[in-house]
Amino acid sequence: MSISLIVVGAVLVLLVIGWGIGLYNGLVQVRNNIDKAWKNIDVLLQQRHDELTKLIDTVKGYMQHEQSVLDGLTKLRVGYDDAGSTEEKVRIENEMNREIAKLRHTWEGYPDLKASQNYLFLQKRISTVESSIADRREFFNDCINIFNIQIERLPDLLLARALGYARRSFLEVPEELKQDVKVSLG
Repeated sequence: MSISLIVVGAVLVLLVIGWGIGLYNGLVQVRNNIDKAWKNIDVLLQQRHDELTKLIDTVKGYMQHEQSVLDGLTKLRVGYDDAGSTEEKVRIENEMNREIAKLRHTWEGYPDLKASQNYLFLQKRISTVESSIADRREFFNDCINIFNIQIERLPDLLLARALGYARRSFLEVPEELKQDVKVSLG
């Protein structure tokens, strides 16, 4: 065997190894971006859950017959705290978003509640947190989208399957929040 064949073979082996390392590092990067994005949003979600608990306590006296909605939100909040994985937290958060949207519609029927200073303060605080969550939700979902695309592209697909990578779920916005807001000025 000639030296040139050995050198060409070695170069090819090094190129394949380098290519494999590049694929692996790319998959690790997109996976870690999801984890980072989730940690950033998780902080805000925890703030929201803490504030939501205070708001629920404030409105309980006004909304005795809505107790099941309030209890459901409390159970979801506890479930979120106990969730072990990001996927489980995303599922619970998506469910909580739907319940919060229903609760907002219910609150509209309580004029005395809407005049309460505690309610107004907490509602403003939650709106601020919700705005921040929306920004971070967009970044999180972008990271999820990039990850899902990358693990489904060839040749990344082969390595992703070998590593057990699977599609991740997006953090959703409930349909109720996407509908047009009706404003009445009189």
